[in-house]
Amino acid sequence: MNAENQDVLLDLEGEEEEGEEEEDDDDGETGRELEFQETKDMEGVMDAYRNRPRVSTQMGRSEGLREDLGSCSSFAAETHDLSLSHYCFGKLQSVLELKQVIIPTYGTVPDQPNLHTPEWADFDDKPDSLFFSDGQRRIDFVLVYEDENKKMTHKRSDRKKQKRKRQVYESNLINNGLQLESTRSVLDEKLIFVKVHAPWEVLCTYAEVMHIKLPLQPSDLKTRDSAFNWFNRLFRVDENIIKPEQEFFTAPFQKEHLSNFYIQDKDTFFNPATRSRIVHFILSRVEYATKNNVKKFGINKLLDTGIYKAAFPLHDSSFRHPSTDPDCPNERYLLYREWAHPKNIFKLQPLDFIRKYYGEKIGIYFAWLGFYTNMLIVAAVVGVGCFLYGCLTKDNCTWSQEVCDPSIGGNIIMCPQCDKVCTYWNLTITCESSKKLCIFDSFGTLVFAVFMGIWVTLFLEFWKRRQAELEYEWDTVEYLEQEEQVRPEYEARCTHVVMNEITQQEEHVPYTACGKCIRMTFCTSAVFFWILLIIASVIGIIVYRLSVFLAFSATLTQHISGTEAIRKYLTPQTATSVTASFISFIVIMVLNVIYEKVAILITDFELPRTQTDYENSLTTKMFLFQFVNYYSSCFYIAFFKGKFVGHPGNPVYWLGKYRNEECDPGGCLLELTTQLAIIVGGKAIWNNIQEVLLPWVKNLIGRYCAAARSEKVVPRWEQDYHLQPVGKLGLFYEYLEMVIQFGFVTLFVASFPLAPLLALINNMLEIRLDAWKLTTQFRRMVPQKAQDIGAWQPIMQGIAILAVVTNAMIIAFTSDMIPRLVYYWSFSVPPYGSHSSHTMKGYINNTLSVFNISDFKNASKPFSPLFGNQMTCRYRDFRYPPGHQHQYEHNIYYWHVIAAKLAFIIVMEHVIYFVKFIISYIIPDVSQKTKSKVKREKYLTQKLLHENDLKVVKKNMGKIADKIIKGVESTFRLKDE
Repeated sequence: MNAENQDVLLDLEGEEEEGEEEEDDDDGETGRELEFQETKDMEGVMDAYRNRPRVSTQMGRSEGLREDLGSCSSFAAETHDLSLSHYCFGKLQSVLELKQVIIPTYGTVPDQPNLHTPEWADFDDKPDSLFFSDGQRRIDFVLVYEDENKKMTHKRSDRKKQKRKRQVYESNLINNGLQLESTRSVLDEKLIFVKVHAPWEVLCTYAEVMHIKLPLQPSDLKTRDSAFNWFNRLFRVDENIIKPEQEFFTAPFQKEHLSNFYIQDKDTFFNPATRSRIVHFILSRVEYATKNNVKKFGINKLLDTGIYKAAFPLHDSSFRHPSTDPDCPNERYLLYREWAHPKNIFKLQPLDFIRKYYGEKIGIYFAWLGFYTNMLIVAAVVGVGCFLYGCLTKDNCTWSQEVCDPSIGGNIIMCPQCDKVCTYWNLTITCESSKKLCIFDSFGTLVFAVFMGIWVTLFLEFWKRRQAELEYEWDTVEYLEQEEQVRPEYEARCTHVVMNEITQQEEHVPYTACGKCIRMTFCTSAVFFWILLIIASVIGIIVYRLSVFLAFSATLTQHISGTEAIRKYLTPQTATSVTASFISFIVIMVLNVIYEKVAILITDFELPRTQTDYENSLTTKMFLFQFVNYYSSCFYIAFFKGKFVGHPGNPVYWLGKYRNEECDPGGCLLELTTQLAIIVGGKAIWNNIQEVLLPWVKNLIGRYCAAARSEKVVPRWEQDYHLQPVGKLGLFYEYLEMVIQFGFVTLFVASFPLAPLLALINNMLEIRLDAWKLTTQFRRMVPQKAQDIGAWQPIMQGIAILAVVTNAMIIAFTSDMIPRLVYYWSFSVPPYGSHSSHTMKGYINNTLSVFNISDFKNASKPFSPLFGNQMTCRYRDFRYPPGHQHQYEHNIYYWHVIAAKLAFIIVMEHVIYFVKFIISYIIPDVSQKTKSKVKREKYLTQKLLHENDLKVVKKNMGKIADKIIKGVESTFRLKDE
C-alpha cells in the first residue's frame, strides 16, 4: 500500500474511532448536506473528508457517507490498492447495516419530503422496564400525544396540521441523533407514548455544547471530620442503605479529551439526571414549523398547543416497592423510604442523593430549607423563653392590675370610639385583653427583637458559607459563566444586529436599545399599577373595618354595669379585627391567582436572556406583589391604626366620611398578634391543602378510574403519565411560601415571639410533605442546574435590613413599652409625678386624657347618654384636660414620649446595624477550607489535562520520528543496494 493510500486509510480509521464532530454554524443555517465529489487524486479525497457531514448511529439512511466510502472504493480500484479496496468495501457494508443518518442541527427545514418516523414496538409486559423493547437502549425522556386519527374534538384540517407538526418534530429529533420508539397505551388506545433515547455520540456532543462538568479522576483531598460529627451521625441516613457519593475532580466535557475522563462504563458515565437534561435541551430547540420566515420550535410550545399532552423523564421505580429489575438502583424507592416518609422527620436529609436524582436545583432548595429550619431551632428556643418570661411576670403587671381593679378601671368611663351609635364603656371590659398583652408587651420582647436582628444576620452569613460548600461539591462554582444556555424564546426573537463592545463583532439581539427601554418602561409601569391595585384592596379592607365597627358597636350593646363573661372577649374591636383578618386572608388568596398570571405575562414580554434571568425577574415581581399583599394589613395595624385619630371633640375622618379606628387602651399590639396568627396559620393550612391534598385526591381519582377500566399490567411510562405534572414555575411557590414566612418571622417578631416556633414546626412538616409530594404524587422533574437560590438571597437580605426598622418601630410606636418607661423614670416622681419613688402606679390614669362631653360635635355626639352625674369621659392620648389654656392640645408627656421613641429607634437601629456589619465582616462568604479545595481542584485538573496532552503529543511525535528514521534507513539501504 503506498503512502497516499495509507493516509486515506488512517483518515477512515479516525472516522470510526473518534466519530464526527458537530459543525458550529454561526449564521444559523443548519442541516446543510454536502455531497461528496468523486475525485481521482488524494487531495480531492482529503478535502471531501474535511467537509464531510456529521454521522450518528441512528436508524435511517446516510447518502453522504455512503458516497464518501463509495468514492474511496473507486479510488482504491483506480490506484490498484487491494488493501484500501477491501477496507472501504467493509466500511461501506457496515454503514448499510447500521443505516446511519446525517445529523443536522435543530434548524432543519421542516418541509422535507421524506420524514423519519419512530420505531413501533408493543409493550413487553415488563412494568418496571426503563429500556426500549430491545432491553439495551435506556429511556431518557417520554413524549405523550393523542392519536390524531382518533381525536373527535378538532376539525379534520386541524388534526392534519397537528399531525404534520408532530411528524416534522419527531423527524427532526431523529435527524438530531435521538432514537425514538412508539408504544400505544395499555389503558387508553388513543394515547401513544414516544420513548426517547440519546446515544453515546449525541450525549458527548451536547455535553460539550452545554459545558457539563464530568469526572476526571477520583478526588484525593482528605476530608476532616467535624467536632460534631459524632452527634450528626445519630441523625444521618444509614450509609449502608444510601451509600455516600464518591467525590471526583471534574472539568467541562470535551470530546477531544475523551480519554482524560473517568469512563469505566459508557452506560453509566452520564447518569440518568444528566441524560434527561441533555435530551430536554435538544427537545427545547428542535423546530417543527416555519411560518412567515419565523421558526417555531420547542417542546413547550407543542405542549401549550396540545400537540403533545405531556413530556417528562421517568421515575426509576415505584416508591412503594423496589423494582423487579436487578440492575435498577431504586433511587425513588430509597428516597421515599429514607427521606419522604414521615418517620424521618428528625433525620438529616440525604442532599447528595436528592441532587443526584432530581438535579442541583431541587437539591439546593432542600439544602436551604433544611438549613433555615435548623437555624430556627435557636430562634424558637429564645422566643419560647421570652414568652414564658411574659407568662411568669404577667401577674406583676401593674398597669394591667389597674385596668382590672374595680376601684380604678371600674371608675373610668371611656369615650365612644365611633360617631353616634357607639356608647360609653367601662375600662374593665378590656381586663382580659390587657392580661394577654402583658405576655407579649414585656421587657423580654425587647430582648427578643434585638436577638432576632442579630440572628437573621447570622443565618444569612452562615448560609452563604454553606452555599459555597455546595457549589464546590456539586460543581456549580462556574455554572453561570460556562454552562447556562440562552433561552429558546430569546433566540427565536434575535432579529436585530448590534456590535459587541468587547469582541467588536456583530451579534443578534431581540431588540434595540430603544426597544429595550420601551419594554422596561412598560414592565415597570405594569408592576407599579398592580402594586397600587393591591394597595387599593388594602384600603377597601380598611374601609370595611371602619364601617363594620359601627355595626358591631350598635349590635354588641355595651353596658357599664354589664358582667357577662362573653363581653370580656367579644368587644366591637375584637369582632372587627377577627372578621377583617379573615376577609383579608381570603382577599390575599384570591389575588394571588391573578398576580401570578400578570407577573408571568410581564416577564414574558420583558424577554430575559437566560432561564436564571427569567426566574430572577419573575421572582422580584412576584415578591413585590406578595409583599404588599401579605404584609400591608400588618403594616396598617402596626403603624397607622390608632395613630391619627384626633380626639373625641375633633376626630379625623377617612375620605371625609369614615372615622379613623382607635386602638384598645392597651394598644394595637395584641391586634397585630392576632392578625399574624390568623395569616400565618391560615396560610400554612391553605398551602398544605393546595399543594398536598389536591394532588393526592386527583391521583386517587385517576388511579380509581384506571383500575375500573382495566386490571392489565401498566408500564412505568404510563404509570408516571397518570401522576400530576409539575408546574412551569417549578419550585417558585415553595420558595415564595418560605420567604413570606421568613418575613413574618423577622419583620413582626416583636409582636409575636412564638412565630419562630410555629415556623419551625411548619418547616419540619414542610420538608417531608414536599419530599412526599415530589416522590409520590408528581412526575419526575427535569433535572436543572442551579448555582444558588437566585433572587431569593438579596430579597432575604432586604427583609433582614427592613426587619430591624420594623421591630424597632413596633416597640416604639405599637407597644406601650416606651410610654411606660417614660412614666416610670420621669412622670411618676416629682416634678411631674406625686410618688416619692419610681413606680408604675397611676400609669393608667396618667395616660388617659379627659374630655368634656359637652364639647362633642353634633355629628359625633352619641345617642345614648352618659350614666350618672359624670360630665367627662376618658380617651387614649396625651392631651391637656378641658379648662386648661391649651385644652385638647398635646401635653409635655406626649413630647417626652415622642423624643424617647425616636431616640430608641435611632439607638436600636444603629446598635443592631453595627453588630450586623461586624458579623458580616468577621464571617467570610466562603470558608478558607472551601477556597483551598477549589484551588486544589483547579490546579490538579489543569495539571492532569496538561500532562495528558503532553503524553499524546509525545506519543504522536515518537511515531513520526520512528517513521522518519525508518524512511531514512530505507533510503540508505536502497543506495547501498
